[in-house]
Amino acid sequence: MKILKMLFAKITKNLPVAIVIVALIIGGAFFVYNYQKDLTKKEGDKKAQAAQDIGNKVIKYINDKILQGKTTTSLVSVVEENGLYKLVFKIQDQEITSYTTMDGKLLFPEPIKLEEQPADQNQGTQDTQPQNVPTSDKPSVKLFIMSFCPYGNQAEELMMQVVKLLGDKANIEPHYVIYSNYGGGGPNYCADKDNKYCSMHGIQELNQDVRELCVWKYQKDKYWDFLKEVNKSCTSQNADACWENVAKNLGIDTAKIKTCQSNESLSLLAAELDLTKKLGVSGSPQIFINDVEYKGERSAEAYKKAICAAFKSAPGECSQALNSSTSDASSGGCE
Repeated sequence: MKILKMLFAKITKNLPVAIVIVALIIGGAFFVYNYQKDLTKKEGDKKAQAAQDIGNKVIKYINDKILQGKTTTSLVSVVEENGLYKLVFKIQDQEITSYTTMDGKLLFPEPIKLEEQPADQNQGTQDTQPQNVPTSDKPSVKLFIMSFCPYGNQAEELMMQVVKLLGDKANIEPHYVIYSNYGGGGPNYCADKDNKYCSMHGIQELNQDVRELCVWKYQKDKYWDFLKEVNKSCTSQNADACWENVAKNLGIDTAKIKTCQSNESLSLLAAELDLTKKLGVSGSPQIFINDVEYKGERSAEAYKKAICAAFKSAPGECSQALNSSTSDASSGGCE
């Protein structure tokens, strides 16, 4: 206690000097703090710029290699998460989450948490044959799409190869994903005042869905060529004006398609909505073989193998290999 009193007396005696020392200590502390803060900010800015650069690289890849001018995507956000970059990007009105490695060399839809037990031990093995598919003399194949979903467009063009190979030996049908009250309903998305029949990418997509259903109903032999050319030439922003020239160039009776759209639109959409609900369809693309969902890889050869496995007696065409150069089709979807 005596020593403390002596120290206190000495400090108070030399008070100005003590104040200067304290000021220097505090000033030095602030200098160190601000210096460290500046370093931290610079490091944070550097990391943020690196993340932004990777995000821009991914967007460029999607636009150039996947969407190929049919529509465009934009980056919403990119953040570091568990040693990866988590990216959110937007295609028209849909936000999609994907992940990429920190060096930007690998892109994938979602990580698998190794500490969690998968719901299905077979899930993710990319078997070409769906589980428990009953066989039949003429397998039924239902391909669910949206006319301007880029992932669905990829699946369409892969399935075209199978259609060309198998012809009418399998019953391969296109169907369309119809939502009720999508986007809150209204004329921008829906065809009816009750908002029962709506499409994700807007009313022009829904109109095009109907036109494609009409072509399927009245000029089935032109259907797949029509899809291919629409995918190449039209978008969800110009389909109502774009489709007609495409159809005329293919020899499609456009007057008949317009009459079908005018008179049969709601009945066609009602049938699609009922089937969507019956099979539990959630997005584009989805494929059902003999009413069992196919969950294998996306390539023409994989589709062919899965369909051929559903025959009671597979035709000779099933032994012919299809081009698998497009087997790297995106595993994403419009949901």
